[in-house]
Amino acid sequence: MASATSATRQQGMGALPFEQGVAFRVWAPHAEAVFVIGDFNAWDEQRHPLIKEDNGVWYGEVAEAKVGDEYRYLIVNGEQRLSKIDPYAREVTNSVGNGLVHDPTFDWQGDSFKLPPWNELVIYEMHIGTFRDEEGGTPGTFAHAIEGLAHLKKLGVNVLEIMPAAEFAGDFSWGYNPAHIFAVEQAYGGPIAFKEFIREAHKQGFGVILDVVYNHFGPSDLDLWQFDGWSENDGGGIYFYNDWRSETPWGNTRPDYGRGEVRQFIRDNAMMWLEDYHVDGLRYDMTLYVRTVRGEGTDLPEGWGLAQWINGEIAQKYPGKITIAEDLQNNAWLTKDVGAGGAGFGAQWCAEFVHPIREAVIQPDDEHRSLHDVYAALTFAYNGDAFERVIYSESHDEVANGKARVPSEIAPDDPTNFFAQKRSTLAAGLVFTCPGIPMLFQGQEFLQGGWFQDTVPLDWDLTDEYRGVVRLYRDLIRLRLNRAGATRGLCGRNIQTFHLNEPENVLAYHRWDNHGAGDDVVVVVNLSNTHHEGYKIGFPCTGDWKLRLNSDWQGYSPDFKNHPSADVAAKEDDYDNLPASGEISIGPYTMLIYSQDPPQ
Repeated sequence: MASATSATRQQGMGALPFEQGVAFRVWAPHAEAVFVIGDFNAWDEQRHPLIKEDNGVWYGEVAEAKVGDEYRYLIVNGEQRLSKIDPYAREVTNSVGNGLVHDPTFDWQGDSFKLPPWNELVIYEMHIGTFRDEEGGTPGTFAHAIEGLAHLKKLGVNVLEIMPAAEFAGDFSWGYNPAHIFAVEQAYGGPIAFKEFIREAHKQGFGVILDVVYNHFGPSDLDLWQFDGWSENDGGGIYFYNDWRSETPWGNTRPDYGRGEVRQFIRDNAMMWLEDYHVDGLRYDMTLYVRTVRGEGTDLPEGWGLAQWINGEIAQKYPGKITIAEDLQNNAWLTKDVGAGGAGFGAQWCAEFVHPIREAVIQPDDEHRSLHDVYAALTFAYNGDAFERVIYSESHDEVANGKARVPSEIAPDDPTNFFAQKRSTLAAGLVFTCPGIPMLFQGQEFLQGGWFQDTVPLDWDLTDEYRGVVRLYRDLIRLRLNRAGATRGLCGRNIQTFHLNEPENVLAYHRWDNHGAGDDVVVVVNLSNTHHEGYKIGFPCTGDWKLRLNSDWQGYSPDFKNHPSADVAAKEDDYDNLPASGEISIGPYTMLIYSQDPPQ
């Protein structure tokens, strides 16, 4: 059993096992008395009263208690006798059950994983309940997800972003309705299973980022609500705003970011995931509703300050770990340093990329595509740094709530037809060849259609049926990460869109890190249903440019045209504002990627 130090028992919150029993500490400033009840005292409501400390905190030690015992707090406030789950409970039987005394120690077997540099991250967003399900209509678990790591390893991604895993109401959920933010969802396997998943992911070379939800709690199965019996305006009590600032799109359950104990509660939660679970980063859900009440114009300065505090501490204590904001308002201050007044996030999801790219490939008529919008998406950056943005064509939000996966948006009646395959993979090609941190959503790589539902698991049979499309994604990721040593420029910050032919829907851009053979990359995109022969474009220098990928290759799909493309011998020529030019042939809705062999 873990042995909490004397210092931990003096300051720590929740149930703290130590050699002589378990210490319990809870914040309940309006309580007249607090008792801890559980298996250890046969749920006797009077046997173990807690002693009131400073600032409304109550504390007691129970020699009979041990790891694994179920427990609750009985809070007395006037005539109210409230039975509550510990807000800091590290484990619960379920969202409306009891807390469990949890031993936070775990054999990490020497785990010392470090994230790759941020310009070499490729994120795979996954939902544990649907990634690999269990037979019988129950949610998938962390153990099932471990079984899927072999597929992800072969695919080539190196970071797994886990949709929220904190205990939520029921067994099926996206996870953005946290009931107990310190506990891990039991339907997924609970806290030990999550640690086992992270340990195995690290062994196989994957970083793990966890989605956290601090813009609201619940709104259901929420024992935090009026926790110690006090509230104002029928509000949520000590953990929540009790006025108009409580309002969120998900209920009136916004935490009170201005109250020190609530700020500490959220900060402690963020640090727990990094320290006790070894996660490599946090992705904050919809920070717009942390920093504002209703969007722009209703600022919550204390919410901004809370993000600064947590992000600043993470950056100082754990350099290399990443925090990501989902804000989608293109506010560059989110990713500015705390010292400069920014919120201190490492990166943010980029609406300026996903929306124009999805529109470009979903649009059925070639003449209505906007290459200028695609150009703007490719070249956008926060604070001049492309790696302050996460770029994607699918995410859990983009493929639900009235929207579907890209293939289904392109061809609702047949999301595996030529156009759906061609244009959805073209969107992915733009993700992997553009500056930024690329992200996939689970199943995207094998043409999962429809829309995301937390009760519908991925159809893994598609990995065989569309194994060529899986290979295309794998090849794109290998090029993006420079696995063959000839495409280093795709890891760089630099992009120059040197050819933009709006009438023909042909776009070409140059990617580089430090320039030179093996670094410079040229990407050509045909966003039309017309092939082009002998099409002239510029090149950054003369010499042989090797074709590294032709997305029209029939090996990727028997439905593709297999339009012949070849290496290019670029000749000296002032063309497209570049010093050389060459002629290419490109199929419909196709991407070509060229680079030069590095010097031997």
